[in-house]
Amino acid sequence: MALREILIVPDPRLKKECEPVTDVNDEIRTLLDDMLETMYAAPGIGLAAPQIGVMKRVVVMDVSDDKDKPEPMKLINPEIIWESEDTSVYQEGCLSIPEQYADVERPAEVGVRYLDENGKEHEIEAEGLLATCIQHEIDHLDGVLFTDYLSALKRNMILKKVQKLQKTKKSA
Repeated sequence: MALREILIVPDPRLKKECEPVTDVNDEIRTLLDDMLETMYAAPGIGLAAPQIGVMKRVVVMDVSDDKDKPEPMKLINPEIIWESEDTSVYQEGCLSIPEQYADVERPAEVGVRYLDENGKEHEIEAEGLLATCIQHEIDHLDGVLFTDYLSALKRNMILKKVQKLQKTKKSA
C-alpha cells in the first residue's frame, strides 16, 4: 500500500469524466488499498480515483463513527439506480478543496449498484451521511465537485480561499 498525492482544485483532472473499470484485477485492488490508506491519512471519509489522478470509476469510503473499528467500503463502477424525492442538507467538504465547507442539498436516500473488489455486483440502499458521501464521490467520477452546487459567488470565494491557502503552504 502507498500514500498517493491528492489533487487540489483547480486541477483540470478533477473536472473530467472517468472511464468504467472493465476488469477487476490486482491493479484495481492495489488502487483501492492505496486510496483507503490515502483517505485515512488525509483524514477524510471518502476518496474518488480522479482525486489522485486515476481516471477510473472507483471510490472508497468509511463513514463509521468509531475510528478504532473502521468500516471501509470499496465501490467499483458505482451508479445511483434510484433516489428519494425527499432531500437533506449536509455541510460538505472535500479533500481536493481543503479546509472549505458548504451546505449542499441532495436526495436523502439513494439506491446504488456497484462491483466489489472481487468483481461481484451488489446493491445497497443508503441514507444520511452514507447517502451524501456516495453521491459526493460518484459526482467526482462525473467531473462534478460539491462547489458546483453553490452560487457562482460562493464557489468563487471558496476557490480563491483554496488558492490563497496553497500559496501560503508553498511559501512556508
